[in-house]
Order: sequence, then structure tokens, then C-alpha cells
Amino acid sequence: MFKLPDDAPFDEAQREMLSELLRDCSVEQRSWLGKLLGAGSTLPQSRAPGNLLVLYGTESGNSEELAARSAKLAKGRGFKTTLKNMSESVPEELSKTENLLVVVSTWGEGDPPESAEGFCGNLMSGKVDLSGVNFSVCALGDTSYEHFCKVGKDVDQQLEKFGGKRVTPRVDCDVDFEEAYTEWIERALEELGGAATNTLEAISTAVVAPSLEYGKKNPFPARILDKVLLNAPGSQKEIWHLELSLEGSGLSYEVGDSLGVVPTNADDVVDSLLKAADLTGDEVVRTRSSGDKVLREALREDYDITALSRKVASAWQSHCGSKDLENLLDKDSRQLFKDWSWGRQIVDLLREFPASKTEAQHLVDILRMLPARLYSISSSPREHDGEVHLTVAAVRYEGHGFVRKGVASTCLADLVEEGDTVPVFVTPNKRFRLPENDTLPIIMVGPGTGVAPFRAFVEDRSTREGSGPAWLIFGDQRFTYDFLYQLEWQDHLKSGALTRLDVAFSRDQPEKIYVQDRIREKGKEIWDWLEKGAHFYVCGDASRMAPDVHAALLEVIQSWGDRTPEAADTYLGELKSNGRYQRDVY
Repeated sequence: MFKLPDDAPFDEAQREMLSELLRDCSVEQRSWLGKLLGAGSTLPQSRAPGNLLVLYGTESGNSEELAARSAKLAKGRGFKTTLKNMSESVPEELSKTENLLVVVSTWGEGDPPESAEGFCGNLMSGKVDLSGVNFSVCALGDTSYEHFCKVGKDVDQQLEKFGGKRVTPRVDCDVDFEEAYTEWIERALEELGGAATNTLEAISTAVVAPSLEYGKKNPFPARILDKVLLNAPGSQKEIWHLELSLEGSGLSYEVGDSLGVVPTNADDVVDSLLKAADLTGDEVVRTRSSGDKVLREALREDYDITALSRKVASAWQSHCGSKDLENLLDKDSRQLFKDWSWGRQIVDLLREFPASKTEAQHLVDILRMLPARLYSISSSPREHDGEVHLTVAAVRYEGHGFVRKGVASTCLADLVEEGDTVPVFVTPNKRFRLPENDTLPIIMVGPGTGVAPFRAFVEDRSTREGSGPAWLIFGDQRFTYDFLYQLEWQDHLKSGALTRLDVAFSRDQPEKIYVQDRIREKGKEIWDWLEKGAHFYVCGDASRMAPDVHAALLEVIQSWGDRTPEAADTYLGELKSNGRYQRDVY
């Protein structure tokens, strides 16, 4: 609890007033007070905080960002703080700290971030004495996936199992995590003994206050300079190349980073939802981010109105009272809802389980905020100063008799043209980088839009003298229609920026050929490159392509490296831990 000491230069009434104010202020409010007052008076701590380890596991960068903010805020409250990535830690180290904060995300269908696989695996299978450790966990996830925040939940349970003392309940954050995170870090630090801050200035520097700087909280309206369809007429795909201006944004990026795009929902998708809810769209609702707003605009700009999750379905069931939906949501038969919801969207939920009457406010209250989408950047800032390029596949399909489309991809494909602006921000990807030594060989495997970061890699290396060999393995459906950036690759081969190019066009012959087949076919050469220090990169589909490429690479190591399956797995694990096997999969 915040309390000013008796010898503070205020009378009793002032002390009580200030103590009450500071106790009830949110983190953001104290941040603004810190800015206003500068490095004002030092407030006492209820007890001296001890050592604090802030541990994070990240895939897209959100957990790392929140962990860094947590560490900075903790230092301002007197903790001797260490910030560490799970990739650089082992569970045994946890017993050496008095206090522990964990920020970890869940990837895909319940998996840990790739960089945290080793740590989480060891934590789940090993044993460590944490009887002297106070801890709290902030779990990040996405409610559109079945196993929401599974990794954070597993870590939380395991820390308690090993004797750790949970000082405040775990918080499970969806993609709009700011409010939940802020409440968690405030309460956790208070329970750990750092409730009273050293200075108001420490708080003001620990939490990013609203400013004119562009970033995730304040996306930059990037103007579209060019927009080109990369597929030839006759292709079954629709892949767009977009060039956006970053002039005046203050944003910068490195090759390997991602660009966050804040989309809007298409009008026809909004209309379908309004019709299913029997609403006009002219109703005024109170949004969580934009204040009062006309419903139609709120659904278009603020809310995720497509992704159907168990959480949304449960909230709708409480409203509509459908027994059939209640049965689908039976906790003992989770597969029922999973099977039913496959290929369906929120509009299907409202159509199949209608409510007798729906208030506009109730509809938006059950929806989550519209998340930004991350796209691998396909340009080098050395080659395109003040610009950022994207390679985006427009997602369109049919599900249960209705036409569906990806929110962000078709926003970029259909709703914006050259000269329009799109809100964007940069998300660093420190685990997907070119080797610091430019002379080392690189092997890049990128089918379809997975080729995006490798266009940036090759562009970047083309600007550096003495760069090492570069090998691209690209795949798509048909040579004639789908050879993305073909002329550019040919130019890079002529200049020497690209040393080798192998392609796999799956539908140009009766038997389908994929990039993993090329890896097996070129196994001896790949092994020779690896033995010469090559870095191996994979970008693209996480569900099938990436595992298939991983399996093919293991076969190459076994066959040409003369290793057992176990030894090949160890070899590949060492490549990964040394940063020589990097994946950007989604």
C-alpha cells in the first residue's frame, strides 16, 4: 500500500490525500504524474525488494516487449532485476532467484515459442526445487485457437508443483493484452514487495506513456506507393506485392523483421453480421478503445467479427440460451465444438443459434478487439530507403456454403489502392537474422509467400561487398503463373548476390514436387554447405511445410553425415542453439 512517511514535508491531511491518490492510481496515471512532477519525492517501500528474474518466451515479440517493460518498472521499484530469454536459461537457474515473473506466449495449437522449446521441455520433464521462489505468470495467447494460453498455464502449474509460491493469480491475455497485462504487473510487483515506488520518475520511464512516436500503440499511416499482382492470369493464387512509404514515421527495420498491419473489416462481412444479429448498424455503442461509436463503424474498425472461438461461443450461449449450443460446448466433449466450428465464423454462430433479441452493446461486448496481422518484410532498407515491401497472399475460400476471406489479406487486396494509407508498425524478429559474418553461406527455403524475407536477405547481401554464397530453394504451384520475383532472382544470379536457385513447382507434372523433395534430392550439396558453416533458414506454413522440411533435413544429416537418427537430431539441435537453423513459420 502507498503511504508517505510521517516526516514527509506535508501536513497530515496532505499525506493522507497523496497516499490515497497514489494507491488508487493506475500505472498509466502514475506515469503521467511522474512526467508532470519529474524526479519528485522518493516514496518508502514496505520492505526492501530482493532479486527478481523476469523470464520470457516469445514468438512474435509481444512477450519480449512486455517482459522488458516489466523489468524496467521493477527496477524503478527497487528490485535487483535480471531480464532473460528462455532460450538463454535453464530451469535450474530459477531456484537462484527470490522473485520470478514469467511472460510467455503460446504458439499455434498449444506449442511454446520455438526459442523456448528447450526450456519448456526441460521444465515439464525435469525437477527443480523452487520452495524459496515467489512467482507470477503472464500468459499470452489467442482465443481463436483451441489451446488458449496453454504454455503459460503449463508453466504456472509446474512452478507451483516444484514448490514455488504464487503471489498473484496467472493472467491469460488475448491479442488485446494491454489492460490485462497492466493490471497483472501492478498487482504482481505490489505482492512481491515493490508496491511503493522509489520515485515517480522511475514509474514514468518504466511504462511507455502516450506520445507522438509511432509504433504498435500508435500505428503509422503508411502511404501505398505501388501495388502489383505477382501471379499471371490463369493462376489459382492471388499474391500481391505492396510497397509502402515510411517517410516521416521514424520507424526503422532490419531484414528478417515483420510489419504489423492494422486492417479493417469489409463492408459485406459487417453487413452479414448485422443481418444475423437483426441490428441496423446505426445503433451507438461504447467501445473499449474508441469511446462511443456507431455500431457499423465499430464493427468495421475495432472488433474481430470473424474468428470463432470457444470464448465467444460461450458468451453467446449465455445470451441466446440455446440448449443445442450448450451441448456443443460441453467441457467433457471439447472435440464436439472443435469439429462444429471448423471452417465457421461468428456470423454462423448467430445464424444457427439466434437470440430472440440482441442489444448492440451486448454484441460488441462479447467480441475481442481486432488484432493486427504480421507480415514478413520483403525488402532491405539498404536497397529501399524510406520504404517497406510486403508479399501478401489474398485468402479466399468457401466454408459451409458461404464465401470467406482473410481479414487483413483481402483488406490489402480489395480495400486499398495506390495513394491510400494503411496503419502499420514494425515488429523486430531478432531470431531471424542474417549471420553477422557476411562471408558465411546461407540456404533459404521459402515456398509461396515464404519467399518474402529471402527477397530482403538477398537484396541486403547485394549491397555488401564480399558476401558469401546464397542458395534459394523456392516452391509454388506452376512455373508459368507462380514464379514470384522471377526476374529479380535472375538478376541476382547474374550479379552473384544469389549463388544458386532450385525450384519446385508442384503442379507442373503428374507427381507433386515440393521444396522438401528438392532438399532430399540435393542432400549431398546441402550437407557440404552445412559443414562449411552455412546458416539454414525456413519461412512459411507451420502446419505442414515446416515439419516436412525439418524431416527432410534430418534425413540429409543422417544420410550424408552418416549419423544415427538420434545423432542427427542432436546435430540439428546444435544448429538451432547456435543460430544456424532459423525458422519464421506461421
